[in-house]
Amino acid sequence: MKRIAAKTVYKGIALGKIHVMQKSDSSVNRSRVDDPENEILRVHQSIDVAESQLQELYDKAVKEVGESNAAIFEVHQMMLRDLDYVESIENIIRTQQVNAEYAVAVTGDNFAEMFAGMDDDYMKARSADVKDISERLICCLKGGTSQGDVFKEPVIIVADDLAPSETVTLDKSKILAFVTVHGSTNSHTAILARTMNIPALIGAEMNLDELKSGMDALVNGFSGEFIIEPSEEIREEAKRNIQKEKEKQELLEQLKGKENVTLSGKKIKLYANIGSIGDLGYALENDAGGVGLFRSEFLYIGKNELPSEEEQFQIYKQAVQNMAGKKVIIRTLDIGADKQADYLNLGKEDNPALGYRAIRICLTQTDIFKTQLRALYRAAVYGNLSIMYPMIISTEEFEKIKKITAEVKQELAADNIPYKDVEEGIMIETPAAVMISDELAKMVDFFSVGTNDLTQYTLAIDRQNAKLDPFYNPHHKAILKMLQIVTDNAHKEGKWIGICGELGADPELTETFINMGVDELSVAPSAILKLRSIIRQIP
Repeated sequence: MKRIAAKTVYKGIALGKIHVMQKSDSSVNRSRVDDPENEILRVHQSIDVAESQLQELYDKAVKEVGESNAAIFEVHQMMLRDLDYVESIENIIRTQQVNAEYAVAVTGDNFAEMFAGMDDDYMKARSADVKDISERLICCLKGGTSQGDVFKEPVIIVADDLAPSETVTLDKSKILAFVTVHGSTNSHTAILARTMNIPALIGAEMNLDELKSGMDALVNGFSGEFIIEPSEEIREEAKRNIQKEKEKQELLEQLKGKENVTLSGKKIKLYANIGSIGDLGYALENDAGGVGLFRSEFLYIGKNELPSEEEQFQIYKQAVQNMAGKKVIIRTLDIGADKQADYLNLGKEDNPALGYRAIRICLTQTDIFKTQLRALYRAAVYGNLSIMYPMIISTEEFEKIKKITAEVKQELAADNIPYKDVEEGIMIETPAAVMISDELAKMVDFFSVGTNDLTQYTLAIDRQNAKLDPFYNPHHKAILKMLQIVTDNAHKEGKWIGICGELGADPELTETFINMGVDELSVAPSAILKLRSIIRQIP
């Protein structure tokens, strides 16, 4: 028996046999060629094949994990056609008169090393992507295909790390858990695990060569342990815990259709936070009362150009139609800081969290803003749609927004395009918005508190800086006092208020929020029934 400590990505317990996923052999030999141009032709033919494979992966991923998570395959297609990347391969073939496989391998290594050495975390992540596309291209040159492993029975996937293409090609019904040596809490593997509600561990210090597929293992996402060949005693305990978790989930399932009401009769709405159309199924499956936050920025990320009005309209329309009359609150473009789209040329900022982002981009680049607003007003005809504006710090900003929305509606009317007026609210994410919330409440239809940013701005703590974890306290009295101020100011004007940040799903604060008078909590779909259970037990 061997215990391996790791970092939990998603809690849960899994017991079963492991499947060790080793990278396919992409090693190549260097050989001299007499006809370099023929090798270059082979490269371009293989790029066509690889591009076709990636398109298939994208289509499959959209259905399984949603558009935002599938976007990585569009990025890979772009990288395959990148001029610098292709020219490097061609130059190596011509100048050194070598085979295509070798030229691709060298180029892939060079580009991966270049990305890995960059300061920007986003660019560092591209290092793994360029390795992935290079391995795919080599595989195509060798006449192979890039397919996921096939399992006869459910297994625990063990790997160094998993590329997006690997996770998507896996049969999801046959996965008990993920355990990887590398990866991050925001990796594709982690996102997939959270979406699928299966245990996942990263950062496990293990030598994959010492492990063999078929070994028995236990994944404990609660304690952050990966146990190889567990003892009979540990196995039996794990089985009991798995059964307990199953029973808990079955009890939660019984809460579907029930009200979110305390024993004393206080009610609160429970909505879902989603990032794509693909997440709507999880929202409905978990009996969400509506969508409290639709992160529209994922329509913009991972692309090489802005999404068109028609593209946005179709997605927003589908969202409100699928929710069948339930409220869908769509947040306008909230890009910048840790969410970047290269084609917007936002520029590098020393402190992006305090920089050019969200509504500041929309009020500066009004064409982008108007395109999105047109799509939203058009989609509102088909269901219960509300619009929410992020990062508001002044009444002047909302006045500018109202001027722009008036222009958009006039233009739609002039073009005889059907549209509908909607409920419009703002996110409370800054101390400034808190302090003038009495004035803002007079102008808007609702507030939604983004506690992630509100906490980091109030405490002056970068929430992505691991060194500051000991100082980061989302339960800080200042945060709770601010929430009470904002709630009171909203209600004075007869407006409703919700919380859509991570704090909304904190079970330790559920009773506090209800006592404050908060009207709605918007959380990850998987947290809805758990919160309903807590609410129904509050005196």
